[in-house]
Amino acid sequence: MKKLLLFASAGIISLGLFSFVKSLSGEEIAINASIPMADYKMKDVSGKSISLAESKTAKGLLVIFSCNTCPYVKLSEKRIKEYSDYCLANGIGCVIINSNEAQRTEEDSFEEMTKYYQKQGLKCPYTVDEKSKLADAFGATRTPQCFLFNAKGLAYKGAIDDNVKDAAAVKTFYLKDALVAVVKGDTPKTQETKSIGCTIKRLE
Repeated sequence: MKKLLLFASAGIISLGLFSFVKSLSGEEIAINASIPMADYKMKDVSGKSISLAESKTAKGLLVIFSCNTCPYVKLSEKRIKEYSDYCLANGIGCVIINSNEAQRTEEDSFEEMTKYYQKQGLKCPYTVDEKSKLADAFGATRTPQCFLFNAKGLAYKGAIDDNVKDAAAVKTFYLKDALVAVVKGDTPKTQETKSIGCTIKRLE
């Protein structure tokens, strides 16, 4: 009986440990963290394969998890275009990543991504995250969701601003302020906010 109880207890502890480890694997990367899977190659709408390491400049890198379809992304399209262009004009790398693997045969296919990219007039890479591997590594769960790195590590993560539904009603420009700080070599005053948007459509 004692052996049985010990075995059962060990099983419970092992299961608890497994659950704990599993939950940790989905956590967002912390402020000051380095770029996860920096050398992981992704297919860009240009047809080339790129990595985040290749896209990062001496000043930093903005990573935006986005897609073609999310209503919150559609409400943010002008802002995503504006800030991605700002990055390129100010020496910061920028990559927009589509991790919606469960919709890859639908509106988030590579072909539809290419059309969307051209329609939006985007200039930075727009890449396919196969099996949502990079989203998993970042702990990204929403679209749009931003991760801004400076030369040392993650400087800002979260929402674009405080009003995803109405750009005209924005009072605090989280990402813009963070970008300006990184360009100047400063630490953003606000380094973390909550992203509001659609869930990333992972394969089950």
